Amino acid sequence: MNLHFNRTLPAVLLTLALAACGQQQSTEKTATASAPAAGDQSQPGKGVSVQALQSPLSEESFQTLVVNSLLKELGYDVKPVKEVDYSAAYTAVANGDGTFLAVNWDPLHNEMYKNAGGDGKFYRAGNYITGAAQGYLIDKKTADQYKITNIEQFKDPAIAKLFDTDGDGKADLTGCQAGWGCEAAIEYQLDAYKLRDRITHKQGQYAAIISDTIARYKEGKPVFYYTWTPYWVSGKLVPGKDVIWLQVPSSANPENQDTTAPDGKNYGFAVNNERIVANKAFAEANPAAAKLFAVAQLPIADVNAENTLISDGENKPEQIQQHADNWIKANRATVDKWLEEARAAAK
Repeated sequence: MNLHFNRTLPAVLLTLALAACGQQQSTEKTATASAPAAGDQSQPGKGVSVQALQSPLSEESFQTLVVNSLLKELGYDVKPVKEVDYSAAYTAVANGDGTFLAVNWDPLHNEMYKNAGGDGKFYRAGNYITGAAQGYLIDKKTADQYKITNIEQFKDPAIAKLFDTDGDGKADLTGCQAGWGCEAAIEYQLDAYKLRDRITHKQGQYAAIISDTIARYKEGKPVFYYTWTPYWVSGKLVPGKDVIWLQVPSSANPENQDTTAPDGKNYGFAVNNERIVANKAFAEANPAAAKLFAVAQLPIADVNAENTLISDGENKPEQIQQHADNWIKANRATVDKWLEEARAAAK
């Protein structure tokens, strides 16, 4: 979540999310509205350029590179991925300066999606990754010992003090990076749940501060943090085994969304799906690519596993591309069905 993430968030998980700085995008238009040249039916994208955009989060590269690799198999001229923050990416795709974004967090990014033109500017069909959760977690050892299940229990100063890392008596939450959407949600909830005097929202570069939190856990100390899925943290601190998700007393967020799950539990953030958003003119002119965007699906567990490889040091662009290549090879039969549907759509 991130989550990841100008995640007005994550968003996710996870993102979720879901990012404060990025490279300056090119002002040169990509061939977003170009139709493919007639010819080889196995290469319906021949002669058409594709420019993927993504946030600066390396943990979101895998899902983008899988799509890029499959577009190449369809014959598209795929340009190197450009990194920009989320809001800039939506604007660029809407304007035709980019072709697609593989990490549209729905509903976390709905405001940015709408502000950049919504359905009038974008093509969005299908769900690329489903079940991206986000929220607050604590270590299971402390949760079991003190019977903590809900963040509202932090109103008790004795409970809050268990998670104090700097000696001021308040619980220290490893929180959301400034500029991400999850930041706004957390700040809103601290006021809504009347926890401002019991919890300090610790912020910084997320990968660094969550690494410090994991180190504390390994030392046997209580931990309290925000995260999203898919992301590598849940591969290091496994929910249900090492940590537990905290419920919240009620839905409270700037978008007034109901965050109650079907089972009645409420973790404070709506479960997101990651979707592929493309320039609408491009999708209309390129039915093969549009069909691929609609049918492609990545299991969230596979993305978590790949993100763990990144956290373990396999974080160079060529290594992440190899992760994508390995996933495609291992799932060749499924991928071939997607490509078959894409080629059929172009006929």
